[in-house]
Amino acid sequence: MNYDFIPISQRKPLRWPNGKRLAIILTTNFEYWDAVRDTPKPYYPGGPSIVGGDLPGNVYDNANYTWREYGQRVGVWRMFDIFDAEGVPSSCTINAKMALERPQVVQAALDRKWEIVAHNYVQTELLTDNMFDEDAERDVIRSTLKVYEEFCGFKAKGWLSSSLRSTLNTIDILAEEGLIYICDLLNDDQPYMVQTRSGKPMVSVSYTSEVNDFSFLRQGLGAEGGLQMFKEQFDWLYAESAHTGKFMNIGLHPHVIGQPYRIRALRDFIRYAKQFEDVWFATREEIATWYMQNHESHIETGRA
Repeated sequence: MNYDFIPISQRKPLRWPNGKRLAIILTTNFEYWDAVRDTPKPYYPGGPSIVGGDLPGNVYDNANYTWREYGQRVGVWRMFDIFDAEGVPSSCTINAKMALERPQVVQAALDRKWEIVAHNYVQTELLTDNMFDEDAERDVIRSTLKVYEEFCGFKAKGWLSSSLRSTLNTIDILAEEGLIYICDLLNDDQPYMVQTRSGKPMVSVSYTSEVNDFSFLRQGLGAEGGLQMFKEQFDWLYAESAHTGKFMNIGLHPHVIGQPYRIRALRDFIRYAKQFEDVWFATREEIATWYMQNHESHIETGRA
């Protein structure tokens, strides 16, 4: 993995297409967890647990499994209703097993022509499990991309690793497999180019672990507190974007934001942001494709 360190103060102003100044990415994570794994080691389910304490992988954790499944059965459909009513798209990440085990959810996003981002084979499997075995990591990525293409009918363009746990080889493998953007690098409010060993282009379009509905859990936020977090992020970035374009990502999980007492934060934020005509509700692929063609006007290639 190789990218130049160019502080934002040393970049040229970024100008989004059509006069837009702030891009908003509403990321909904469609994630599938196996109920058990054949291991006595603690089972890493991804994200905070609603009931604390680690159980071995071969012991069924009913509370946490069914809490997360609430998002698939109920919460995500509440989110779909809001996105439909407000007329905005979501950028949806999917585990391969989500397509295999919960196809109704993924198909609903496809029917809406929303962006689908590859997100590992299953949420409980981390690419870092294969940190020292590149061939095994490539097999996981290829298996994920195969299911993606078979279900979606087109090839994936972008990738988000489960729990953001990628390796030093991940970006190079993704480029060699034909993908054009990665979400794992949490270090920017703007896209930038990542160098790859094959020379194939790769754009970083950062996800966020900060402006994320998991913050509702970590900080004990209700709808009003969560809405304030979203608006604070938006207002500051919007002010900065008068000089140079920025993007704002919100990470969403149907079992968290899809709860009735939290969902209003999402709806009210969307309504707030829609009041600004120069805000762009974008997909990552739109951002990555545009940036590959325009990055020289922002950050000169090879500058370090």
